[in-house]
Parts: sequence; C-alpha cells; structure tokens
Amino acid sequence: MSQQSSGKRVAILATDGFEESELSVPKAKLENQGITVHVIAPDTKGIRAWAETDWGETYEVDKSLDDANSTDYHALMLPGGLFNPDTLRQNDQALDFVRHFFEAGKPVGAICHAPWILINAGVVDGRKMTSYPSVSQDLKNAGAEWVDEQVVVDKGLVTSRKPDDLDAFCHKLVEEINEGRHSGQSA
Repeated sequence: MSQQSSGKRVAILATDGFEESELSVPKAKLENQGITVHVIAPDTKGIRAWAETDWGETYEVDKSLDDANSTDYHALMLPGGLFNPDTLRQNDQALDFVRHFFEAGKPVGAICHAPWILINAGVVDGRKMTSYPSVSQDLKNAGAEWVDEQVVVDKGLVTSRKPDDLDAFCHKLVEEINEGRHSGQSA
C-alpha cells in the first residue's frame, strides 16, 4: 500500500454493459494502494458487466449520480465496454459529473470506448489520447490527437486502448492520482 495514496478517493462511473475487467482490475489495483473507490451509476441497483463475449457478474453500486458529488473525490475512472459509454454519453447528469473533474483539474482515466463519454462532455479538444481503435475517428473529429499507444497521459488525463493495457493504465492512473490536481486539466 502506498502512503501517498492513502486517504484518496476515486469515483468509477459506470452503468450496465461495462467491460468487466476494465472496472474490476482498476478497482482492485486502486484499493490495493489504499485508495477508497466508489462505483457511481445512474441509480443504485446493481450494474451488470459485459465479460468479453456475454453478460457477466452484477456489481454493487456505492452511490447514484443523484447522491454523488465530484468534490468528494480526488479522481475519476471511466471503464469502457461498448454499451456502458454509449449509454452514459447520452446522460446529461453523467456528462456534468465528468466535466466537474476537468474543471477542478483532477485526474481522469478512460479506457477502451470510454472516451465517447469525454467527447460528449466536450473535454477532448486539443488533448493527446488513445482509445479502442474504432473510437479513433470520433476523437479526431472532436479535436483530439489520437495515437495508437498502450497508455497516454496528457495533463492528468490517462487513456488506454483495451484490457491488455490495464497494467500500464492502472500504473499511470495511480501516478496521476498521487500527483494531484493538474493545472492543464480543464473542461
């Protein structure tokens, strides 16, 4: 456990259809560093994972978006999957929650298809990012510089392409959380 991470709080914003490993692995790695992690969803019923090719486990939700406040957290993590970000990018309350982290200069991590949420939140213009390859053109159209790399860090924004990148993604996310607020992180 890292003393630097102790006492930190991270919100993971997700809904049904998140890629299971993209929530479970970062959550476990963050908690292993002494970071408190809350799963935030549009409501408090459990959210169901997509486990590569079929529906997976149902995960407990700690807080609904109605009850969550971005000021209670040091960072935000967005898992991918296909269904999860497509649903959340159409939810104005979720987009506002995401924007608050950028406005406050807090670290944000997004993997796989999760940058769709960031595109709709209007926070990717001028950022260097990566994602699942099928999201690359969407990011470019929104003004981001897309690169095909395992992990990319841009002023507190950590992005990765797929579950194979989770080790690098989690390492950089913890590093950014420990660094704290980033003056270049903005909405």
